[in-house]
Amino acid sequence: MDSPVAAAWARLPDYLGQHVILSALALLLGALISLPLAVLASRRAALRWPLMTGSGLIQTIPSLALLALFYPLLLGLSGLTKSVFGVGFSALGFLPALLALTLYSMLPMVRNTVAGLTGLDPAVLEAARGVGMTRAQSLLRVELPLAAPVILAGVRTSAVWVIGTATLSTPIGQTSLGNYIFTGLQTENWVFVLFGCLASAGLALVVDQLLGLIESGLAKRSRPRVIVGAAVLLAGLALAVAPALIPKPQTYVIGSKTFSEQFILSALMADELKAKELNASERSGLGSTVILRALSQNDIDVYVEYSGTVWGTAMGHTYNPGREEVTRQVTQWLKDKHGITVLGGLGFENAYALAMRRDRAAALNIRTLTDLGARSGSLTIGADYEFFSRPEWTALKTGYSLNFGRQKQYQSTFMYRAVVDGDVDVISAFSSDGRIAADDLVVLADPKGAIPPYDALILIAPKRANDARLRAALQPLIGAVSVEAMRQANQQVDGDTNKQSPAAAARWLKTQLRPVP
Repeated sequence: MDSPVAAAWARLPDYLGQHVILSALALLLGALISLPLAVLASRRAALRWPLMTGSGLIQTIPSLALLALFYPLLLGLSGLTKSVFGVGFSALGFLPALLALTLYSMLPMVRNTVAGLTGLDPAVLEAARGVGMTRAQSLLRVELPLAAPVILAGVRTSAVWVIGTATLSTPIGQTSLGNYIFTGLQTENWVFVLFGCLASAGLALVVDQLLGLIESGLAKRSRPRVIVGAAVLLAGLALAVAPALIPKPQTYVIGSKTFSEQFILSALMADELKAKELNASERSGLGSTVILRALSQNDIDVYVEYSGTVWGTAMGHTYNPGREEVTRQVTQWLKDKHGITVLGGLGFENAYALAMRRDRAAALNIRTLTDLGARSGSLTIGADYEFFSRPEWTALKTGYSLNFGRQKQYQSTFMYRAVVDGDVDVISAFSSDGRIAADDLVVLADPKGAIPPYDALILIAPKRANDARLRAALQPLIGAVSVEAMRQANQQVDGDTNKQSPAAAARWLKTQLRPVP
């Protein structure tokens, strides 16, 4: 069994380096934008309100939403530049995170700069003009030096905000200390969650104290304080980012969504590539829509998708023509629409299914979704963050007249806890999840076939369509993973006892691959 602490330490150089690079550049870019605008606003009162209001308005947008919104905007811009100039750019990961964090950094710097400059003693400004200084000379030699402590206090606040918010960049594909938190929450690896929180908080605290030393040096006209604070800050920055800047060989990027099975399959594919002496890295925690777009844009090279997700969410279908027809149409649509290659199915299905605690279902005499429809008005349903906006939910509601008294949303791990504890009556479970058996849940039959098949498929990015090495390395997985083995691997990660890391579960799953003719 992998030690969670050892695993956390092993990831620290990469996660910390990426986090520091992102935070530092966002803060620098924010300062380059905010300070000149704030100086201009301090001179012209008419500009002050729009600038203050605009920077304040950004803070009202939830940080995770702002990070996510930049992805489709940049995706559209990339498509435009590619059609006009023949060159696009990656819209996933670093760039949307950088732009969102830059905007988030602006408010404290703008407010403090305006306050520092407009709050100076008028007599000092009059004296500067009296000795013949121009407005520019007065600004550079008198006003900014006097306002510097106040301005730097705003920079300190921005730095803490940016470092903390950068942990939320994981879902849009940017590696950060948030990788610990998102992975840990999903797999109930509380060592990872705690490690990520402490690392982020520790980084913010150190940066804040060093900037505070510089601030006090400016306030007290102490050059040694300023020099020491700046030197330690720059040295720490260099040490943190050095591992991330070391050139790496060509690497295949494997994507995964936000739940344990995806982490396991990503690690399994990485092991297969490494066994063929191919370099592989994993980009985890991506949403269903984001990850498909990322693959089509060649931001990642390969990942496992489920046929029903493409059929319902991407293609917009609400009917079910059967397993073979769904797979055939999905394969053709991905190739024609996005240039994505379906290498093949892993051999198991992970479908959405409504499940109840066995004793609760028996007490209410509910065996099928038809039975559930008759009683749903007095029951509460819990689901993951995506389910209620997916076409599968629409099909179920329509097909079985489901009208629950209450709907609740959870991170998928806590969703299972909720049904076991009785906080909800029904959940949107996953058919390959080991927790169904472990928690003694019963999956309600779907006699009308409202839910389409969800065969696990390996998808390959357009630029890798003819990559013989990648295809050969992953081909042994096609048809080799049984649903029983996948359930056991999932349970190793999600279970309450003898918990394994996704990497350890992937190594076990590799020993369970069935021979394929």
